[in-house]
Amino acid sequence: MSTLIPNALDRMPEIAAWLRASRAAVFLDYDGTLTPIVDRPEEARMDDAMRALVARLAALCPVAIVSGRDLADVRARVALDVFYAGSHGFDIAGPGGLRHAHAAADAAAPELDAAERELREALGRIGGASVERKRFSIAAHYRLVRKMEVPAVERAVNAVRMRHARLRRGRGKKVIELLPDLDWDKGAAVLWLLNALDLDDPDVLPIYVGDDLTDERAFRALAQRGLGIVVRDKPRPTLARYRLRDTVEVRGFLATLAGLLAQAGRARPGQAAP
Repeated sequence: MSTLIPNALDRMPEIAAWLRASRAAVFLDYDGTLTPIVDRPEEARMDDAMRALVARLAALCPVAIVSGRDLADVRARVALDVFYAGSHGFDIAGPGGLRHAHAAADAAAPELDAAERELREALGRIGGASVERKRFSIAAHYRLVRKMEVPAVERAVNAVRMRHARLRRGRGKKVIELLPDLDWDKGAAVLWLLNALDLDDPDVLPIYVGDDLTDERAFRALAQRGLGIVVRDKPRPTLARYRLRDTVEVRGFLATLAGLLAQAGRARPGQAAP
């Protein structure tokens, strides 16, 4: 785990060398990666240029969007025929009728319903706090909460969590979440997708780009076999191999990656397209 990691754009020759010997599979977070972080989650929209770039990548290799957002929400926002893992990987769908919803997570629905009601009541008294319900999680947002009142949000979420033993607490950027207490996360979802798509082979190079603490689970899952790239303008402990500063650099990286993949495809005319 290191805070001093190189910028991916500075290491493109190194990445190009791996791609010449491998097939790529690309996994992308949504908020803070394909779109800038905004005060209100509902306002995070991917622009047409980024959408076209992701579509170009999807024509060259398998692409999956891995998000804490609800599956239906992130699918509607990206609006491309790619693979999706919503609700931190609990809800997966994609081309060809691919579908996987974590069965044990469904069993936690009654507790999520009760916890949602309790959180809405508790946080309704804190200005700027909001509750977002997803199929398999509840998000308590505090980006617009005054700094002195953030501890009250923490206490409220902790109190609700203590009353619901089947839920666990997760954390992201200015958000605390309650999820089913199961051994499943973004990393598990990525590994599931690699297996389901017949990409669980040594010649496949998974590339995961994400900005949030929840993406560290994916970086850990791919640490020995892929490339983790954290989107972060300030250093933090991370299991990623490389970094990008912001969504502008993400755009530059994805564009360069698409060019490398197209070049690698032309250099291997005897092989089927990924």
